[in-house]
Amino acid sequence: MSENRTSVHANRSNVRHAWTRAEIRQIYRQPLPDLLFQAQQLHREFHDPRRVQFCRLLSIKTGGCPEDCAYCPQSAHYSTEVARGGLLPVDEVTEFAGRARTEGATRFCMGAAWREVKEGEDFENVLEMVRRVAQMGMEVCCSLGMLDEKQAERLAGAGLTAYNHNLDTSPEFYGQIITTRNYSDRLRTLAAVRKAGITVCCGGIVGLGESDEDRVGLLHQLSTMDPHPESVPINALVSVAGTPLGHQEPLDPLIFVRTIATARILMPAAMVRLSAGRRSLSREAVALCFVAGANSLFIGEKLLTTPNPEPEDDAAMLQALGLEPLSLR
Repeated sequence: MSENRTSVHANRSNVRHAWTRAEIRQIYRQPLPDLLFQAQQLHREFHDPRRVQFCRLLSIKTGGCPEDCAYCPQSAHYSTEVARGGLLPVDEVTEFAGRARTEGATRFCMGAAWREVKEGEDFENVLEMVRRVAQMGMEVCCSLGMLDEKQAERLAGAGLTAYNHNLDTSPEFYGQIITTRNYSDRLRTLAAVRKAGITVCCGGIVGLGESDEDRVGLLHQLSTMDPHPESVPINALVSVAGTPLGHQEPLDPLIFVRTIATARILMPAAMVRLSAGRRSLSREAVALCFVAGANSLFIGEKLLTTPNPEPEDDAAMLQALGLEPLSLR
């Protein structure tokens, strides 16, 4: 299934998958001006540098997740201000998606705080949500936890464009962040998604307390997938009180920029998405992210349960940078 991309004519022979960690480390650690220059060259080769895709994310089932992800306020293992709720009604989600479309979103993402997809009424309702959003002409993405090949096929049949399932961090650091699910579980879900013909949305989080080497490890995992994920969301940790990472030191914004630029170089055809954590970045840092090759952001007042920049602030920033939203095709 195709994504609504900003691609321009490009030499696809430039896309590599056989990256080594040593090569990625060398790219990531080069002087920042050189890194940004290399990333910007590839960005212009594969995408329209003036266009940014607007995405909208909705939590369709919030809280009570049995996973113990150390960053997540929706985990049932931690005491946070996030209240547990059931699956939202189909009509309510449809109305929300319609508003997102009028606000300029060309991609609508639905997230449910589940460990895994289970057959039953809730999954049937999610399938109907997918059908209705797809009928609006938007790309539709879901993040529902683990799923098997049959469930992926049913989502594809309903019109799902993409499935989000992040790796979060490197294989080596993963066990310090999550213990209720292992790396191979995530890779199996991604394989089921790919087999069903759904595009893959897979990225990670920086600022978890990981090292540069862990960021290299995450990027290695993503960039050696063949094909690459069509969508690579890069998140900055949003520290939430009550979670194990609630007191984590703020991330150096230039580390975030380096991660985005390296992702753009390694996976030049992918949509690199500015995801969670933008409120912790200055306007100048966000501008550098676009220079580094990001070409998508999430609009709206919040992402699942954490705050997002105000719409008027985003509009002013994009106007100042001379960037324009991607239109529906």
